[in-house]
Amino acid sequence: MRVGFYQSDVTPGDRQGNLDRMATALSGASFDLVVLTELFATGYGFADRTAVVAQAEAVPDGPTTGALIDIARAKHAFIVGSLVEADGERCYNTAVIAGPHGFVGRHRKIHLPDIERRYFDPGEPDTPMFDLDGVRVGLVICFESWFPEYCRRLALAGADILCHPANFGGTMSPDVIRTRAIENLVFTITANRVGQEMVGGALEEFRGGSRIVDPEGGILHEAGRTEALGIVDIDPTRARRKASPVCRDFLAEIRRASSPQL
Repeated sequence: MRVGFYQSDVTPGDRQGNLDRMATALSGASFDLVVLTELFATGYGFADRTAVVAQAEAVPDGPTTGALIDIARAKHAFIVGSLVEADGERCYNTAVIAGPHGFVGRHRKIHLPDIERRYFDPGEPDTPMFDLDGVRVGLVICFESWFPEYCRRLALAGADILCHPANFGGTMSPDVIRTRAIENLVFTITANRVGQEMVGGALEEFRGGSRIVDPEGGILHEAGRTEALGIVDIDPTRARRKASPVCRDFLAEIRRASSPQL
């Protein structure tokens, strides 16, 4: 399976321009699954809730999901992207998957950092799992990678790959999601933004460093601090071999130890 990330900068508020940039970057690439950065079409720094509402759109009928569907159909591939979703009076930071046959599904970010609590509503606790032609994928939006419980639920539900759209500037986040790969023996694909934007009244610099990590924590591909498209070949069935050096199926041991009979 050919998987990858598109690590991009963003022009805040210019949805069509950002969508065009993404489409151009992916036009010559060959892939089965690619992950885009968090809020790749709008930017991350909103002045207030009103600014968020102005950028919000329906899923799957809005322009961003529609653009992803068009590319996924043309490429016969799957694309993960994050956007501002409107649902009635609520606004969510939502990751969507588009595929060769259209809209596949969504995950509304559950765990919100303090800055996002000013603008977004948290999604309902869930662990949606998506079957992409036999490969099982879970969605982890940026800060959610800091919650091992959430990622473990995805692993227990059968995830082969955790797709991780992100907007982070700190030094720890790349190793946090790498830790999630090791402790769950899954692949992770992080697409982290580059560039600068005003966030909460301060200039935030996004560090890039997007990574594809294997179930043993090996870094298969890593980007620098400029825009980049990274694609590698993986065997997703490696994520189904849950053997550690001392336990042949440690996820089964977790289920056993969590049984109410014990």
